[in-house]
Amino acid sequence: MSPGGKDQSAGAEPFDWPLAMAMGLGALKLAPAAFWAMTPREFDAALEGHFGRRRRGGALSRPDLDALMDAFPDLSEEPTDDAEHGPIDDR
Repeated sequence: MSPGGKDQSAGAEPFDWPLAMAMGLGALKLAPAAFWAMTPREFDAALEGHFGRRRRGGALSRPDLDALMDAFPDLSEEPTDDAEHGPIDDR
């Protein structure tokens, strides 16, 4: 245990209570009693039901990567000046 009495495993991030409370009480509009009575799995399911399923790590699939590359192509290699963005600074 740390000097403050909190058990912090090596490399573990502390739980973000302000974010959890903001999501539960704010975004999900749960009553405080309902929020505090939920298990972590119930809370996760409620978040998933409200915001949709999230990707859980891993690399993009090739089709997903191709779609991103098509949507956001690389800019040309040569710096240019244009009226919309102004001169390029080559520091």
